[in-house]
Amino acid sequence: MVIFLEINTGDYVTRKSYNHDTIFKVINIQNGIYYLKGAEVRLYADSTLNDLVKCEKPREEDFKNENRASKNIEKGDYFYLPAKIIHIDGDSEYLDKCLKYYKYSGVQAIGKKIKEEDMYEQVGMLLKEYKPDILIITGHDAYYKKKGNPNDLDNYKNTRNFIKAVKAARNYEKSHEKLVIIAGACQSNYEELIKAGANYASSPKRVNIHALDPAIIAVTIALTERNKEVNLKETLAQTKYGKDGMGGIIGNGLMYVGYPR
Repeated sequence: MVIFLEINTGDYVTRKSYNHDTIFKVINIQNGIYYLKGAEVRLYADSTLNDLVKCEKPREEDFKNENRASKNIEKGDYFYLPAKIIHIDGDSEYLDKCLKYYKYSGVQAIGKKIKEEDMYEQVGMLLKEYKPDILIITGHDAYYKKKGNPNDLDNYKNTRNFIKAVKAARNYEKSHEKLVIIAGACQSNYEELIKAGANYASSPKRVNIHALDPAIIAVTIALTERNKEVNLKETLAQTKYGKDGMGGIIGNGLMYVGYPR
């Protein structure tokens, strides 16, 4: 790792106190406090200069081995109509990463950058306009351990906002089979998101998740045939932290297969 002394806004850093486990981008500096955003993990943090080590920018994601479902489609005599995705994200940089992944995977996806607190007001209108098969609701979240009870939604940054958005989506489409919802971000209250109507959610162990984790699940569903069950354990295993970061309910794929080409 290359170490530099001067650290400015836009630089990439790690934290000594966390054993350099996460790469962050410096997004602001005020009164000696460095405000950080995870380069790949959906996480905000702050730090003092003496805890930071400057590092190189992470490499762009290599999607070649990210998703197994896309490899299972053989051209042959059939044609394939993958499911349609709408991705609502509170962070434009993470959204752009996901949109690149959808494009690479050959899946139609629409991205909308919306603040977490505004999502519930707009989700119904977006579903009505675009009529997707899969809805992703994500952005930033955090569980404030110092506040205590992990079952208290007041102890989370945005879980309550995600729940409101999921419920608004379920008011539009109640069926888990007709509209698959993937919701949550780092350390979100997984159990309450599932209860609200999400098919998949974060985070069972209140850990951070990778920016692409919801997208990886969505693409797997979008590229699995409608009459085939999505292998839940294998799908979760494709994400950064597996079943600790994401969980969900068993269901079928959403891709139509036709004949002839």
